[in-house]
Amino acid sequence: QVQLVESGGGLVQPGGSLRLSCAASGSILSINTMNWYRQAPGKQREWVAGFTTGGTTNYAGSVKGRFSISTDNAKNTVNLQMNGLKPEDTAVYFCRLEQLGKFYWGQGTQVTVAS
Repeated sequence: QVQLVESGGGLVQPGGSLRLSCAASGSILSINTMNWYRQAPGKQREWVAGFTTGGTTNYAGSVKGRFSISTDNAKNTVNLQMNGLKPEDTAVYFCRLEQLGKFYWGQGTQVTVAS
């Protein structure tokens, strides 16, 4: 079994920064992919950023240049550094791990960008 726990969300003013973390535990294999998603109120969950199996990072157009994903393999943690936050970034942010064709989700962390 795999468990994912997100942290680091909160309230921030426009233009501010937050760093989200996703800690994975349990049966984590070396071959997996980790992605961040978000879901704003009344909207569908959307992909934000992630790693491919080859280690390449990819970003949604709406966050490219502002968000940065990184990993700490020793801690089985994936981070999402979010800079230049905008009100439209307000959402619950989820991490998702895929391995062996199965998907695992965290419980989400709330990010609110407001004055």
